[in-house]
Amino acid sequence: MLRKGIAIVIGCLLVGTGVNLFILPHKLMDGGIIGIGLLAKYYFSWPPGLVMILVSLPIYMLVFVYDRRLFYNSFHGMLLSSFFIDWLSPLRRMHEFPIPFSAVAGGVFIGAGIGIMLAFQTNTGGTDLLAQFLATRLNIPVALLIFLIDGFIILGSIEVIGRLNTIFSLITILSVAVATHFFLVAGQPRKPYVVIGSVTHFMNHK
Repeated sequence: MLRKGIAIVIGCLLVGTGVNLFILPHKLMDGGIIGIGLLAKYYFSWPPGLVMILVSLPIYMLVFVYDRRLFYNSFHGMLLSSFFIDWLSPLRRMHEFPIPFSAVAGGVFIGAGIGIMLAFQTNTGGTDLLAQFLATRLNIPVALLIFLIDGFIILGSIEVIGRLNTIFSLITILSVAVATHFFLVAGQPRKPYVVIGSVTHFMNHK
């Protein structure tokens, strides 16, 4: 439980840093619940972390009724990631990096945070949680549902961020996916290595 708690804090710090240091200064987008929070920031200047919580609550109520295990594994990750995204807002006023670098670096930071949390069976919840919940009941690949939801969110941002930033946002999403996979695999426990043949050979000569 201690290792899981540390992983959640580190993961949420990485997500909050990526969003505030690289994504928000250039009005870039991400998918999922983070993307919805960014849309609220760009359109209405609302705190993205608070919006993430408000949008996630109906999803968590649904999941709580039908899948308690999924609920408990995701709720704390959503709360902490939302908190750090708003708490680290002073990073937005720091040095502004070039947009190509920010698109990749922001995606890597966010993906690293998500991957670390997924390795410890938790996540940031929101639309990814909804996709996971629906996929098991509709027999639809979860990756397809996540892609469709993220695509809809990105399309909804074109008017406010422009076409050029939309292209760089697609680079960000790709960076998030690659980093998430890398840190998820790296963070999973490895099985003990046993050379079966050598053990058998040793036992036969005892």
